[in-house]
Amino acid sequence: MSRRRSAPRSAAPAPRLLPSSPCPCGLPAAYGDCCGRLHRGTAAAGTAESLMRSRFSAFAAQDEAYLLRTWHPDTRPDSVDFDPALRWTRLEVVSTTEGGAFHAEGTVAFRAYWTEGREEGVLTEHSRFVRHEGAWVYLDALSLG
Repeated sequence: MSRRRSAPRSAAPAPRLLPSSPCPCGLPAAYGDCCGRLHRGTAAAGTAESLMRSRFSAFAAQDEAYLLRTWHPDTRPDSVDFDPALRWTRLEVVSTTEGGAFHAEGTVAFRAYWTEGREEGVLTEHSRFVRHEGAWVYLDALSLG
């Protein structure tokens, strides 16, 4: 979930999320009580959708360690290439299939909104999640066409 640019951007500090900040995932909870628990490792995602939401928040916070930890080892990159000028601003979950407590896989279709300076845009993706060693992990993005 990163947009690639050919020209390097000037570095800006990663957004700082305080425990009392609104959670970027869009649920009506403070970051510390929502995705922050997953990022700190004090809770695990119980569904594919909750993992998707926590990964969006990790992109918003530029939390590389969490993103890599929740990526399937067969598709996990060596690192996450954040665009320092890009800010993920809002997540809209469009649909889910399976991905619950009794499933081994699931999908989440979503729209992730971003800003970069005065430019605004949306990334639309249909992500596939699977259980790996008992935990939900991101596997890959399904083709939209």
